[in-house]
Amino acid sequence: MSGEIKPQENNVAQVEKQTLTAFRVPGRFPLRIVPAPADRQWMDVTTEGWANRCLPLRIANQTGWVILNDCEFEAVWGGKAGLDSMKILPKHGEMPGGVSSMFGHGVLTWDIPYLFRTPPGMNLLVRGPANMPKDGASAFEAIVETDWLPYPFTMNWRFLKPLKTVKFEKDEPICMILPVPRDAVERFAPQIRNLESEPELLKSYETWHERRVYAQTAMAEKTETKQQVMKKQGHYIRGEGHLGEHAHGHQTKVKVAEFESKEPPTEAVKAAAAGAGKSFLRRLLGR
Repeated sequence: MSGEIKPQENNVAQVEKQTLTAFRVPGRFPLRIVPAPADRQWMDVTTEGWANRCLPLRIANQTGWVILNDCEFEAVWGGKAGLDSMKILPKHGEMPGGVSSMFGHGVLTWDIPYLFRTPPGMNLLVRGPANMPKDGASAFEAIVETDWLPYPFTMNWRFLKPLKTVKFEKDEPICMILPVPRDAVERFAPQIRNLESEPELLKSYETWHERRVYAQTAMAEKTETKQQVMKKQGHYIRGEGHLGEHAHGHQTKVKVAEFESKEPPTEAVKAAAAGAGKSFLRRLLGR
């Protein structure tokens, strides 16, 4: 096995589907919501593809949905606290939908045009796209009680350097959402123990460590190629331990469902799109 992650069927047990609803807000500029992609450009380019062999990264990349920026623009923060210190510079004559300087202090805000509703006891984790860093800006994270909240939330990016131009591409993910149980963290009673107290686990760890050191030495001394080493690795990808352990419910990919449009956009939503420019309305109706 080369160590590359290839599409496989999940072994996760089938569970009853729960509903996540995105209600279009009247008069708000509509944005697309799609399943989060597994690929990242930096993983393909800057690491010569080796980052794609890290299954935990790829699972995190695709666990959730992303809301997409609709048109290309640039923004510059002047370094002051006032709202007018953020300048939004549209490209091709199109203003981005729902983007503004709402809070000042170098924060660029998207007014998310949906009111989300999750099942009782389920929050929505709202964050920037996983493992997709942006030069010059950092996404805020929030956990929202969307099982009762009767109004939308915003997505905010904090600019890191005054006078640095930050570009947002068309169809670039600007927000990632993921339902999480409200009491997920509180369910746990964390503790610290010594690995020696679990002999079987200690033995498995030591075997992994020995083989890892051997692999690194072999590549450093060029006694084996990366491809030869990878043939002996890849246990995590296969859901296997070094002593024959097998994972239960191991995932090699995440199947995230598309948002299904149950109702056509209302006239108020279409009007908001038309107000942003005819070109956007054509794109909206053509989707």
